[in-house]
Amino acid sequence: MRFAKYHGLGNDFLVVDLRASSAAEAEAVQDPTRVIALCDRQFGVGGDGVLAILPSSVADARMRVLNSDGSEAEMCGNGLRCVVKELYDRGGLAKPELAIETGAGVLTCAVEAQAGIATSVTVRMGAPRLTRAQIPMQGPADERAIEQSVDAKGTPLAVTAVSMGNPHAITFVESGQRARELAETIGSSVENHALFPKRTNAEFAHAKSRTEIDLVVWERGCGITLACGTGACATAVAAVLTGKADEGAPIRVNLPGGSLAITVLPGMENVLMQGPATHVFDGTLELGALAPRPSR
Repeated sequence: MRFAKYHGLGNDFLVVDLRASSAAEAEAVQDPTRVIALCDRQFGVGGDGVLAILPSSVADARMRVLNSDGSEAEMCGNGLRCVVKELYDRGGLAKPELAIETGAGVLTCAVEAQAGIATSVTVRMGAPRLTRAQIPMQGPADERAIEQSVDAKGTPLAVTAVSMGNPHAITFVESGQRARELAETIGSSVENHALFPKRTNAEFAHAKSRTEIDLVVWERGCGITLACGTGACATAVAAVLTGKADEGAPIRVNLPGGSLAITVLPGMENVLMQGPATHVFDGTLELGALAPRPSR
């Protein structure tokens, strides 16, 4: 079966269009052990995850996000832009706007194109979820967690929790260098902190101004990635909540792989994410030949 390799600012994926596949083939490629084997960068194709495009009864298509460790994520902003580009360019859905069913609901994606090729996608990511029950996070269900004191492996943090359909824990720090250091040393500890029953993505951010943020993300199930779309959105929301940025104004979020434009609409009724998606190459999978990675 064919797969396509894509990346969104270096956050890379194997995209498999399963809308016309048999049930057995679709199930086989989404099996966690095969996902792990496919994403292995030495023994497989390599990627931060597998994005399965599936039929939908409520939208143009459904996206399922499978992390490189075999776990499933509710949502992936960079991955969604890649899926939309695949559907627009080669999936028979060359429309200016596509609706994609995700674990975070049906999201509307506006496509900018040149000569029939999608060059940029703007996603209406939906309203952020801010209560502990929605994130989910331990504590009073209806309470927000804004700059909550959290101990991560002996390091005190002031964490703001936001869900963009998946959980995020954002910490603002004094420099981009410090953000990278913390992601490398305590990212895993934040991801697996007891406060987050479903684990969490961990963001370490430096607000350079009210309209620009440097960000490093430790992604749940992946580790440090070059970019994270939902993480950029959650960080922009956290910046508004903590008085570091303003609603209605585009915020440039700089990630190791490039920048995204994020706008938190007034009243936090929605969050807009604009950015590119890049097709790298196509390949053919022989599912029966995939084997688990060797022990190390």
